[in-house]
Amino acid sequence: MGLSAGIVGLPNVGKSTLFNTITNSSVEAANYPFATIEPNVGVVKVPDHRLFDLANLITPDKITPAICTFVDIAGLVKGASKGEGLGNKFLANIREVDAICHVVRCFDDKQITHVYDQVDPVRDAEVINYELILADWESIEKRFSRVVAKSKSGDKHATIEEKICRNIMAALKANQFARTVSMTEEELLLVKNYNLLTMKPVLYIANVNEDDVANPESNVHYQKLKQFVLSNGDDQIVAISANIENDISKLSNIDKQTFMNDLGIKEPGLDRLIKMTYKLLNLCTYFTFGKSETKAWTFKKGMTAPQCAGIIHTDFEKGFIRVEVIDWRDLLQYKTEAQVKENGKLRIEGKEYIMQDGDVCHFRFNV
Repeated sequence: MGLSAGIVGLPNVGKSTLFNTITNSSVEAANYPFATIEPNVGVVKVPDHRLFDLANLITPDKITPAICTFVDIAGLVKGASKGEGLGNKFLANIREVDAICHVVRCFDDKQITHVYDQVDPVRDAEVINYELILADWESIEKRFSRVVAKSKSGDKHATIEEKICRNIMAALKANQFARTVSMTEEELLLVKNYNLLTMKPVLYIANVNEDDVANPESNVHYQKLKQFVLSNGDDQIVAISANIENDISKLSNIDKQTFMNDLGIKEPGLDRLIKMTYKLLNLCTYFTFGKSETKAWTFKKGMTAPQCAGIIHTDFEKGFIRVEVIDWRDLLQYKTEAQVKENGKLRIEGKEYIMQDGDVCHFRFNV
């Protein structure tokens, strides 16, 4: 499994510049609305020093990082849910991703036009959020009309759905996202099939200027947006400068570090963006370790060993017998799997084992 995130926001907030940086792509980033006409998809490597630290122990033939997919979705405007701007086509693209990366402009620049002529990050964020709410209202209203008829005929499953739909509609009417509604595990499984936009977790990306990148708290726009995000519960926020990140991506590793040191940046903002999106989705990483290939695999927190084995191949899950597990830190300390085992740090786990972030695994299976 891999992470997929849609980059959304108003026109001219820095989405395409950010996407260009992430993917080393050549998406047009023009200074006018709707420069991005089709959704652009880029696959990027997940930054994880543990993978390369492990690989350095054996110099494998192949090193394979985990990947995540970013989709650059054209600038939405007020009325998008009704077809304004580029409309519903792009709301449909958002439905396909796991999380939403909502880019919000937090810089003043007279050379770059603003859709509403003035920077106001909270208003801008609310414009996009309202369009997502309206789009979900249309979807859930159609669903509701179908389940009500079935519920009246005595269909118990439809009765459960009717209740869920009513609760979600009440939240949307109150300008709240669907994920604010309290649901049981069974109800969540049902709602997952609705593919609602406002069920997806959101990472707000505050696009600040170069002067504020090391200390975003000094940026008034960022402070306002942060307060807004914190009031929305589980949402997260990260401050980056899309232009600075674009500059960093073009430098060699040595020049990159010097450049970041001069700006007071500890790590590229894009690395923080990916890490925070992983955290938002409760994603973790396990490793397979071997001379032919050392590889990072993405899994969701709480998955069992057989489920994680199934990420490699369905046969691994079907025929799962056991998994040999080493903590990545122990492998780095003892250097070899033989030494790990000799020091009692290799574990044999069964079907009930809950995989942990950083586990180095060798699956045993039979099909």
